Amino acid sequence: MNAAEQANSIEFASKIAAVVGLFKAELPDLRADLKPWANDPDTRDLVDPDSIDLGFHFPGVSRLFQCRSLLVQIRLYTDPESNSDPQRSQASARRVIGLDLAGFDHRGKRWSLSTIDNWAFSGEVMPDPTCRERLRQCCRQVFSLFNGSNLSAD
Repeated sequence: MNAAEQANSIEFASKIAAVVGLFKAELPDLRADLKPWANDPDTRDLVDPDSIDLGFHFPGVSRLFQCRSLLVQIRLYTDPESNSDPQRSQASARRVIGLDLAGFDHRGKRWSLSTIDNWAFSGEVMPDPTCRERLRQCCRQVFSLFNGSNLSAD
């Protein structure tokens, strides 16, 4: 679901803004897009209400990252037990279970990274090794921001 639509509380909007800040701190040339999905019936049918979807765009094609744009999907899980706790806000009851990143250019999807399996990149081309580590670091920081833990790639 577009990040702009997920920002339904001050706490959650602050976390989304912090995610944008994390990526821009690591990759200062990026321009954030809080509505990467079109608002048409076909796209709405595919929307996952348990994700925060952000787009990031380089000023041109990045040779190091092998893409022009990044799509970041933060997968969320709401624990039913913690959601019933009146002491916890709805935003703090939602935890990140994984991130999916994909790099795109005019030919389409070029590579992807999923933290759900083994933090490995796949695709036709790969970002530079240093750039891959920078993206993994951004993912670790997102986990820490939402879950208060510091996961690391295997």
